[in-house]
Amino acid sequence: MVDDILRTPGAVRDAERWTAHNYHPLPVVISSAEGAWLTDVDGRRYLDCLAGYSALNFGHRHPQLIAAAHAQLDRLTLTSRAFIHDQFADFCRELAELCGKDLVLPMNTGAEAVETGIKVARKWGYQVKGVTPGQANIVVAEGNFHGRTTTIVSFSTDEDARADFGPYTPGFTVVPYGDLDALTAAIDENTVAVLLEPIQGEQGVVVPPEGYLPGVRQVCTERDVLFIADEIQSGLGRTGATFACDHEGVVPDMYLLGKALGGGIVPVSAVAANADVLGVLKPGQHGSTFGGNPLACAVAVEVVRLLATGEFQRRSAELGERLRAGLEGLVGKGLVGVRVRGLWAGLDIDPALMSGREACERLAARGVLAKDTHGSTIRLAPPLVITEDEIDLAVAALAEVLTA
Repeated sequence: MVDDILRTPGAVRDAERWTAHNYHPLPVVISSAEGAWLTDVDGRRYLDCLAGYSALNFGHRHPQLIAAAHAQLDRLTLTSRAFIHDQFADFCRELAELCGKDLVLPMNTGAEAVETGIKVARKWGYQVKGVTPGQANIVVAEGNFHGRTTTIVSFSTDEDARADFGPYTPGFTVVPYGDLDALTAAIDENTVAVLLEPIQGEQGVVVPPEGYLPGVRQVCTERDVLFIADEIQSGLGRTGATFACDHEGVVPDMYLLGKALGGGIVPVSAVAANADVLGVLKPGQHGSTFGGNPLACAVAVEVVRLLATGEFQRRSAELGERLRAGLEGLVGKGLVGVRVRGLWAGLDIDPALMSGREACERLAARGVLAKDTHGSTIRLAPPLVITEDEIDLAVAALAEVLTA
């Protein structure tokens, strides 16, 4: 077919014409999806190896989640938190139980969850720890990605995310990721929290050294500092466990959750912590019009129930080993580094071969969608419903790209 018959080129041009260029998407225009597969406007199918940055852990249009959304759409979609609806308590209780925490505060986006965690930590610091008013400090890590708000980018070390958005919010100390000594040295009497991703996703699926997270947990306990785990990408089954922290038996004081919590249908995020932490909030001090709305809760409670079976965590762990084996076989054959935890992988391509963007373009031409990050690194995060054969297909496509 020629371009004047295909719909994709025109759709790409229209998107470029009418959209602010804050993203640089691949020239693929999706019109439908099912499970681990996407179909574009011209009928071409693609294996989804990004899963909406882990927002689609359960695949596209999971029947149980779609059914819950349809049922709720016919009843009630929004009330605001001025009232209580009949889906709210079930969602909060079941998510709290999944997290092993007393309380849940629902929000919408991951960035909202992070902002909520920051506010709660500061308030806890002043009211419970006794930090000097206006002096609360939070320790964060280099290479972090916690969102795009002005406060969050204030402690980003990615200049693309940070440059020209100042003045920046104070109250953060940045230390190298994985360096427990540096983190410990950064904590002082005004430190209220350590905020970390247990695995850094945007940085290229960077797994910290063994013992780092338990060390962070220990020093936070000893120094009376909250340990906040941003599990927005890494949590809810992605790494072969419910939370990435689980791999080292670590329980943070606060979980920040999002992405997969909405089942790929609606934006849902949440903060989970015990009452001695989240209890510092009083009516009127924090909120969100859409946070914890009926449609969101109806979908998210089904997500929690899927996770409660353990099936998806097991699939991620087992299939992740197959993914690891396939990718490690390509080291020295175009790949110079591989990091895998469950169904989440960061791949460093020999920069002499191509950039990460070029690799993703070539993968798309072979029917596999992935996302590049810094330089020649790409990420794979397929839905947890992917099969062994589909994993093999993705690895074979990558092998072709690297050797073509």
